Amino acid sequence: MRNLNRVASGVLMVVLTACGGPTADQDHGLLRVVATTTIVGEVVGAIGGDDIDLEVLMGPGVDPHLYKPSAGDVRRMASAEAVFLSGLHLEGKMGEVLSEMDQRGVSTVAIAECLPESELLESAGYPGLHDPHVWFDVNLWSQAAECARDALIEIDPDNADGYRMRTASYLADLAALDDWVRVRVASVPPDRRVLITAHDAFEYFGRAYGFEVRGLLGVSTASEAGTADVQALADVIADRRIPAVFVESSVPPRYVEALTEAVASRGFDVVIGGSLYSDALGDPDGPAGNYVGTVRSNVETIVGALTVGVEE
Repeated sequence: MRNLNRVASGVLMVVLTACGGPTADQDHGLLRVVATTTIVGEVVGAIGGDDIDLEVLMGPGVDPHLYKPSAGDVRRMASAEAVFLSGLHLEGKMGEVLSEMDQRGVSTVAIAECLPESELLESAGYPGLHDPHVWFDVNLWSQAAECARDALIEIDPDNADGYRMRTASYLADLAALDDWVRVRVASVPPDRRVLITAHDAFEYFGRAYGFEVRGLLGVSTASEAGTADVQALADVIADRRIPAVFVESSVPPRYVEALTEAVASRGFDVVIGGSLYSDALGDPDGPAGNYVGTVRSNVETIVGALTVGVEE
C-alpha cells in the first residue's frame, strides 16, 4: 500500500508539474473556477453568473465520497484561480490533490466549513468529524452560499457588485424554498415522519423539518452495511409499521432492496417509496437539475410515499 501511495503521489506531481499556474480565462477575461460536486457547482454558478468560467468535476449521480480525481481533473484545478468544494471530508479521496492546489496558490474554498461549528452535526462512527450533508437544511445552505459570495468577492473584487446582487436573488429563492418545505412536510402525520434511506445523508433535513432519520449505511458510502445492520433496521420498520423506505440516486439500490426483503420475512411489506437525490443533483435538463428542484423533488417523493393511505 505504501508503494501504491508513492506511485499515486508521483503521478500527481508529474501532472502538476506539467500544468501552468492559475490563470484567468484567456478568451473572455473571466475568473476561472472549478467546483467539485454538482451541488457546489450550482451555488457557485448562481452567484458567479457571467463573471466566472465554471467547470464542475463530478456529474449528476456521482458519489463524492468515492470519487477519485483523474489526471484531467488535476489539470483543470491547477489551471484555475479557485476551487470550490463542499468540505467536511465529503470529497474524502480528493484530499491530497486539494492540499496540493492550496500549496500552489490556487484558492480552495470549502463552503460547508464556513458554517458555525455549533450548527454542525457529528458524524456517527467518526469521532471528531462532522456530517458533511449540510445542504438539506435550506437555511444552512443559505449560509454556505454567503460564504461562496464572500470568497468570490475576495478573489475578484472588481465584480463584487454582481456577486452581491446575484447572491441576494439566490437567497430570496432559498427563503421561499424553506417556507415551502415546511408547509409541505406538515401534511405527513407525526408518527410517519421517519425517513429511512440508503445512507445517512439526511440528518440535517430531519433536524430542520422534524423527521427521525435512519440510514442503512453510515455518513459515508465508503462504509458497508452488515447483516446485523440490515436485520436491526428491518425490526424497526416492521415493529413501527413504517410504510416506505427510499433509495438514492448516487448509491446502488441493492442495500435497500436487501432491507425490504428482510422486512418481508417479518410479515410486513414495506415499499420503496422512490429515489432521493442525496450527494448530487439530477440531470441538468430535468426537474432536479438545480438545488431548488432537487429539494422539491425529494420532498415530494418523501411526502407522497409517507402519506399513502392517509385521509385528507
